[in-house]
Order: sequence, then C-alpha cells, then structure tokens
Amino acid sequence: MSLPVGVGVPELPLGTSAGLLESLSGFVKELRNAGIPVSLTENLDAMEALKHIPLEDRDAFKYALAATLVKNNSHWKTFETVFEVYFSLRGREYHLVDGVDDEADDLISDLLGPREGESSGSADGLTHEQLAEMLFRALMDGNEAMLRAIARAAVTRYAGMEPGRPVGGTYYLYRTLRQLDLDAVLQRMMETARDQTHDELTDLEDRLAREEYESRLDALRREIEAEIRRRLVADRGAEAVAKSVRKPLPEDIDFMHASREELVALRKAIAPLTRKLAVRLARKRRHGRKGPLDFRNTVRHSLSYGGVPADPKFRYPRPSKPEIVVIADISGSVAAFARFTLQMVYAISSQFSRVRAFVFIDGIDEVTDYFKSTEDITAAIHRINTEADVIWVDGHSDYGHAFEAFWDRWGRDINTKSTVLLLGDARNNYHAAQAWVLAEMAKKARHVYWLNPEPRSYWDTGDSIVSQYATHCDGAYECRNLKQLERFVEQLG
Repeated sequence: MSLPVGVGVPELPLGTSAGLLESLSGFVKELRNAGIPVSLTENLDAMEALKHIPLEDRDAFKYALAATLVKNNSHWKTFETVFEVYFSLRGREYHLVDGVDDEADDLISDLLGPREGESSGSADGLTHEQLAEMLFRALMDGNEAMLRAIARAAVTRYAGMEPGRPVGGTYYLYRTLRQLDLDAVLQRMMETARDQTHDELTDLEDRLAREEYESRLDALRREIEAEIRRRLVADRGAEAVAKSVRKPLPEDIDFMHASREELVALRKAIAPLTRKLAVRLARKRRHGRKGPLDFRNTVRHSLSYGGVPADPKFRYPRPSKPEIVVIADISGSVAAFARFTLQMVYAISSQFSRVRAFVFIDGIDEVTDYFKSTEDITAAIHRINTEADVIWVDGHSDYGHAFEAFWDRWGRDINTKSTVLLLGDARNNYHAAQAWVLAEMAKKARHVYWLNPEPRSYWDTGDSIVSQYATHCDGAYECRNLKQLERFVEQLG
C-alpha cells in the first residue's frame, strides 16, 4: 500500500524507483486537483516517455512530462508550479532546523577569502551591507553560481521561516525581497553602467542595459522563490505545499472576483478559446444531423442492388446561421462578465448571420457600431464604457426600465431568426421587473437565454429577481467563468 506524501509520513527518496513512482503519482493527482485534465492514457504516455530520457537531466525530465500531460498553453504556468513542488530538491540542507548550507558557504568563502579575525568568509559571518555588496557584484558580473549562493543565504537570513508554520511562500518571498531592495540595486547598476562608459549612453544602449539587468534580477527572484519552495517542501511535504500554492486555471477564474493579474490571464486565454469555438461551431453546422428520407434518391440507388433499398438516402438540412442579440448589464462588478461575453460573441461573429449588442444600467443604448468601427475588441469595449448612453436617472441598475425602453425602440427587430442573450445578475434594486417584455420576446424570438455570473445559490436572494425573468426564457445558466461560457456558446450553433 502506498503512503501519502505529506505531514507525518517520511517521503521516499526520489533516487529510488519507489520514490519516483510515489512522486509521479502525487504529481498527476495534484495536476487533476488544479484542474488540468490528465487521462489514464496520458499518464501512461508520461511513464513511457521517461524511459527514453536521462532522469538526471532535470530539464529533459520536466519537458517530457509537459509534452505528454499538458494540452493547453494557458495551463503551462500551473504545470510548472506543481512540477517545482513535487520535484524540488529535498536534501538535508533544506530543512528548517539544524540545516547546513555548505555549498553556499563554500562559494561565498571562495569569493571573499579569509577576513581579518576569521578563518574564512561565510554567509553567517556577513553583515547586511557586505551581503548587499556581494549581491551587487554578482549581478554586475552575471555570476549565476554566486547568485544562487546569495539567494540561499538571503532566505536563511531574512525569510524567518519556522518549522511547521502554515504560511505560504509568498509571505516569505516578500520578507526576503523587502530586505534586498532590488529596485535600489537596479538603480545602482544603471548608474554604474553609465559611469563605466566614456561617452553618454544612447537611448537604445540605456534600454538594452536596463533590460539585461532586469532579466538578472528576475532570475534572482526566481531562485529565491525556488529556494523557499524547496525548504517548505522539505518541512511540510509536497502535498501540503502544492495545496497552499494552488491557483485556478484561467478558464476557472470567477469573472466577478478576478484580480488584476487574473484579468490579464483571462484576456490571454479568450483569444485561443474563441478560435476553437468558431471552428467547432462551423464543424457542427457542416455535419448536422441527417434530414428526412429522400425516397426518390433511395429508389434510384436501389437499382444497383436489384431493387433492394440497401443504401437509404436522406435530405441533408441546410442549417441557417442564427442572429444574435446581446443585451448586457454593465453596472459594477457585472461589467467584467459582460465584457468577456461581448468579446467572445464578437470574436466568433462569422458564425452568426448578424450580431447586435445593447448595454444598459438604468438606461439602454445600442453599441453594435462600436465593434464595426474597429478590429480591436478591447478598444470597442473601452468606447462602450466611456461613450454609451446608459444612465437614465441615477446610474443604479433598473432592469425593468431598460427592458421596457429596449422593447419600445427595438422590439420590432426581434424575429424568428433571433437568439436573444440577456447578461446580468438580475439585481434590480427593488424596481418594477417588467417581466412582460421577456414574455413578448419569447413569443417572437427563436430562443431567449439568460446568463447570470452569480452562483446559483445566490439567485433570488435580496433584490435578485432572476426567476421572474427565467420563467420566460428557454434557459437560465450560471456563467461565472470562461469554461461555463464556452459550454453555453457551443449551444448557439
């Protein structure tokens, strides 16, 4: 019986086959927990790939696993984080108690040589100023071995890591980087580079020098982060550390609670997603279900079988592209959801005969032309946020008035080809619902769908009246992230 990796259980050494299999099993399990789909076949492919690479080559080991287990570029960062946790170095020198750092001390000693009053230089004997000076010299020289030694010494001195303390690596990383003050180090490096040149640096030379020094500082940050991770794994076990550093994949990030960094990840993920959806919708339409039996064609082909209708022929339908009408609430935190939905719909607009977009808060305005005037969807979204006339009275959501205004001005344009998408949380600030508008839409439109970015458990709580509207829709869907949005858009073909 295999033992779980983690608290209270000694980990098997990676150098043994049992230890490697234990780590690989935990690694694949954590990938699945993080949301990366890894099938049994892919797991077996990874095991087979490892037979053909030198296991002592860590990079080859890493990319062999990546080639067999990762299928989406947006999953790479998550894979890399889990890999670094499960296959970090775990020697005695990384333990937080009674740890030794002979390699770092040897490198520092070789650089400093014997100092007055001491037998040799060591990380422990350095003052803060001396360590800072060594860091500066190592960065200027691009000495990678010395940077690794300084990273280890800095973590030992500044991170304040305590055995068994359930603190994530980000906290220790912040404490270490705050003491090193890398912004001041970069400034000093740039001043030194300018002083070392006889002539003044050109703008290009200055920019190239800055980019080179910033890349060295980034490498130092990564080394410090890796050192902290190694020590956490040695102290708490890979499984506990992996759980603490786990982050959602881009397609699982909640629209309404995404941080700035997560919004950037969402924007990067939506482009390949829209291309995949467009191809899938086109294929779905091209290979639609068979139509009714074509009797005359079947009889004609039966002549080659002696009059036996052995090969039935069917009339293939000619599926028409739907016309999409999007009506989106852009108030408050719902705006992020509306932005990504509009972006996705317009990115695959070639699969629809026509796309019209309307946005509202308590007033409503058509913004279709904003997308036609530019190929940059981000610029169109910016225009919507700054130019659309969506304020009627006080700028608080009023679904009833917005829907009524839409019906008065554009209701006649809804027809049997129209699929209406209503985007919002249906939090109406206790105004009149005017649900009759959706009832009229349902009579005229091909389909009416409601997409709500709130968890279903929040529906109809407080001022939410989503059920009053959902009664008149073909479906009301929870749509909190890209994965749920993708699943819904597939139905529109």
